[in-house]
Amino acid sequence: MGDRLSGELIPDVLADGLRIVFCGSALGDVSWERRAYYANPGNRFWQTLAEVGLTPRRLMAEEYPRLVDWGIGLTDLVKTDHGQDAHIFDGHVDMDEARRLLTAKVLRWQPRVLAFTSKTVAGQFLRRRAMQGRQQECIGRTAVWVLPSTSGLARRFFDIGPWRELVRFIHDPVVGAS
Repeated sequence: MGDRLSGELIPDVLADGLRIVFCGSALGDVSWERRAYYANPGNRFWQTLAEVGLTPRRLMAEEYPRLVDWGIGLTDLVKTDHGQDAHIFDGHVDMDEARRLLTAKVLRWQPRVLAFTSKTVAGQFLRRRAMQGRQQECIGRTAVWVLPSTSGLARRFFDIGPWRELVRFIHDPVVGAS
C-alpha cells in the first residue's frame, strides 16, 4: 500500500500495477468516523464495483485495503479534511497543493486509469467543467476518466453506464491501448 503522509485521515490504497485508482473529493463524515472509504450506507460505490464486475462480491467499506487484490486503488483529492464537497471546496484547502500531490501519486504509481468518482472532484482537479467518460488529458501513461457519483446525495443523477464503459476500456486491449 502507498505511504501514509502526515495529516492524512486515512491511507491511500496504492501499489504498482493497478488497473484503476478511484479518486473522490475527500472522506465524507461517515467515512471519516468509520475510517473507511465510501462508508455511508447510502453510497452505491461498493455495490457498483460488484455490479460492473470489478469485485467478485459487494465488499464492506472496511474491506477497502483488499481492493489491491483486484487491481484497484483508492485515494482522495483532499486527504486532510472531511465532509461534503461544499465544505471541502469552500476555499480553505490549498487546491494547488492537492492537485500537485495527486499528480505526484499518479506519476509514482502509474495506474492504467485514474477515475474520478464525481464530476465535481474531476472539475476541481482539471480546473474545468468535466463531462463523464474518458478525458483527453493523461497523467504520464495514466488515462483520466470521470464517473457519475455514487453518493446518496447524487442518487437521482446516478447512471451505471459510464462505469460499465470504464470496465470495457480496462478489459479491451484494443480500446485500452488507444
